[in-house]
Amino acid sequence: MSVNATQSISYVILTSKPGQYRTEPIGKLAPAETWDYLYCGRHLATFVIAALYGDARIRVTNEAEGGEVNDMPTRFLEKFSDRDEAFAALQILVGTRNQDALLRPGVTAVAR
Repeated sequence: MSVNATQSISYVILTSKPGQYRTEPIGKLAPAETWDYLYCGRHLATFVIAALYGDARIRVTNEAEGGEVNDMPTRFLEKFSDRDEAFAALQILVGTRNQDALLRPGVTAVAR
């Protein structure tokens, strides 16, 4: 990821649900870390915290029959000022206070 000093970076959360749909970054959107969401031991979703540093889109691929593909602009996603703010929002989203909910570091995650 190459960013000049005047370019602002924000962070977004991409969501994929196994067997339903997956999201992929397109353009100036760099995955920073991945988190698997498990509830009662079942893998329900994968979240990617990604750095947004310019024009970008999200490719959403339906994994069910048909496999439709849609590209959507990032303007529809909530933006966060830094990685920690995005991760805090992710913890609220999945309800990690519930003992049955777990965010597990994925392949690119940085455990905190």
